[in-house]
Amino acid sequence: MIEAGVRGILLDIEGTTTPIAFVHDVLFSYARAHAGEFLKKNITSDEVRADVAMLYEDHARDVVNDHKPPALTEELGSLADYIEWLIDQDRKSTGLKSLQGKIWRQGYQDGSLKSQVFPDVAPAFERWRAAGLNISIFSSGSVLAQQLLFAHTDAGDLTQFIDRYFDTNTGKKGEAESYQRIAEEMGLEPSEIVFISDVVDELDAAEEAGMKTLLSLRDGNPIPPATHHQAINSFDEENL
Repeated sequence: MIEAGVRGILLDIEGTTTPIAFVHDVLFSYARAHAGEFLKKNITSDEVRADVAMLYEDHARDVVNDHKPPALTEELGSLADYIEWLIDQDRKSTGLKSLQGKIWRQGYQDGSLKSQVFPDVAPAFERWRAAGLNISIFSSGSVLAQQLLFAHTDAGDLTQFIDRYFDTNTGKKGEAESYQRIAEEMGLEPSEIVFISDVVDELDAAEEAGMKTLLSLRDGNPIPPATHHQAINSFDEENL
């Protein structure tokens, strides 16, 4: 990639660095199980109240759009029910993702959570860092959630290798403008960045912004639609 003029690697998380099953079966389940308790303990926190305000806005839009969300009142129990509903919908809500990160922080701190990455991730990070490449992350999960995941992996703390984290505050993952902003933040031309993801729509948007792309075909990933994006099964492949 160095010979091809690549100076940066931009990575998705779910299905790219981390098994989808871990995100859905472990992280989402933990957030669902602990949302009510977390809200009771932390609802007076300004940062939590900011997340909750975004969730009330999301709920209002869901009602207007006839998505049939559960009723939301001033009772924390109803808010926990709505959070569980959003998780079940796999909603890419900025308020939800921000709140989930705070719930997961509790789990990482008390040792009940340990994140998973594929075996080739840590060696690739070391190899890319030694080659002088910028390593950045773009996920629908909050920046806090991303930092926590890579700080508490079964391969150790990998945050030392990561330069930047981007979430939906930057923009939607299916829009080219998001990738243009990321390139600016990374201080690189889009053509100097390779974006790796398991989602074709995201790769299409990154390519439209001028980035190079690779489709992640990990074990456990759903079969993607037909696409022209070059596919890889791991970060150990020769061109990486």
